[in-house]
Amino acid sequence: MRRHRLHLLASLLLVAAAGVFASGAAPAAAPAGARPLGQVVPAPASVDPGGSPYRITDGTRIRVDGSREVRRVGEYLADILRPSTGYRLPVTGHGTGGIRLRLADGPYGTEGYRLDSGRSGVTLTAAEPAGLFHGVQTLRQLLPAAVEKDTVQPGPWLVAGGTVKDTPRYSWRGAMLDVSRHFFTVGEVKRYIDELALYKFNKLHLHLSDDQGWRIAIDSWPRLAPYGGSTEVGGGPGGHYTKDDYREIVRYAASRHLEVVPEIDMPGHTNAALASYAELNCDGVAPPLYTGTAVGFSSLCAGKEVTYDFVEDVIRELAALTPGRYLHIGGDEAHSTSHEDYVTFMDRVQPVVADYGKTVVGWHQLTGATPAEGALAQYWGLDGTGAAEKAQVAKAARNGTGLILSPADRVYLDMKYDKDTPLGLSWAGYVEVRRSYDWDPDSYLPGVPASAVRGVEAPLWTETLENSAHLEHMAFPRLPGVAELGWSPAATHDWEAYRTRLAAQGPRWDALGIGYHRSPQVPWPAG
Repeated sequence: MRRHRLHLLASLLLVAAAGVFASGAAPAAAPAGARPLGQVVPAPASVDPGGSPYRITDGTRIRVDGSREVRRVGEYLADILRPSTGYRLPVTGHGTGGIRLRLADGPYGTEGYRLDSGRSGVTLTAAEPAGLFHGVQTLRQLLPAAVEKDTVQPGPWLVAGGTVKDTPRYSWRGAMLDVSRHFFTVGEVKRYIDELALYKFNKLHLHLSDDQGWRIAIDSWPRLAPYGGSTEVGGGPGGHYTKDDYREIVRYAASRHLEVVPEIDMPGHTNAALASYAELNCDGVAPPLYTGTAVGFSSLCAGKEVTYDFVEDVIRELAALTPGRYLHIGGDEAHSTSHEDYVTFMDRVQPVVADYGKTVVGWHQLTGATPAEGALAQYWGLDGTGAAEKAQVAKAARNGTGLILSPADRVYLDMKYDKDTPLGLSWAGYVEVRRSYDWDPDSYLPGVPASAVRGVEAPLWTETLENSAHLEHMAFPRLPGVAELGWSPAATHDWEAYRTRLAAQGPRWDALGIGYHRSPQVPWPAG
């Protein structure tokens, strides 16, 4: 008996040491076998631990209200829990106790939620289905990492008692996937979507065209995808999405409450289009397909009317496929386009986006022209970017242009961690986990009002990345830190607390089959 008591005491001490409040304050103890209520990424806005835990058993039901959207969230949760627990976990509108998902008025906004856990059950409450879905990600992380496995595990399946109240800091919490430098299949994109969903991202920015490949079928310009998409960096076979492929990506993302933001980069980064149609070139001569990694050498011809016919056709067809609000028109590294032509081009193209019911997003070079009313500019400069360029972006922000922050030397996930990283690039420097996490979007750019910052986005460029394993090695463990910057209140930001919570994600990634960089900055669990 004495030995049993000592073992129980040791377990309680270990669990308490692992737990951390979202505020970064002293760790919160949890009942033996339950994960601390605040050991979640992104850090919740408010955590109030206390009371008995809830135990998921073979008698647990997932209770939903009568709406189809809530039932979908319930089925999603059941699909996660059934393989590892071995329980039936029926999704039902009847009964008491268990796990309840409910919609109700409250201070949740469109994406916030409340989680209440106690001996009799767990209740997730939100004003919208997206909030319930995000709450499910928190519930998921409160269960042991083995819950992610696809075979029956021993449990126990305890959810610590208490209350979590949570709403996001920013409305834009994005991740960009470059499918142009290397092509990624629908299945690979879906896998990345599932990984984004775990950390409450709500935007998937797809970089669909570049010098090395055009990846979306356009009926009115039928040579674009089969020819312009027939290769990739290094000379591989490339590929493209049919319209049905793209619709399936959009549908799957929406089922995980992510909005797809398609990007057609222009007027630069357009060699794949120029190679497909000679008339898009100023000299009427189509260049060869390109499989290298240089930038800045290609440009649509701003002085030709056929250019704008082409752009309108592409925007019209892509807008019709995309239920989301945004269409990204690129605009970066147009070094072969004169400033005068760049301004002319953007003045012609931005109204076309609006004509087809979408809001313009562009890389921050768009601020060198005149951003359309309501447009968003995505800043990808460095800490050391020149003052004049930053001032140009700040001026646009003060004049009403919203900003998405993606500083390359902070959140470009294709940057190497250190000199020994086998994948990625280093033109923006080495970016370890702390550097990626430890900055504040509201104060990052001088002269930018905090009200102009719409959120953050983590781009993942793929010059050196060819498959899901490559994507995951570069995204993890940095991606969750960007999620936390986008979701969690500024007051919760604390590197020491975060690195502890991040370390606890390692076994979950192992269970999910996600390979990740074991950064020496993070105290990963032994083994």
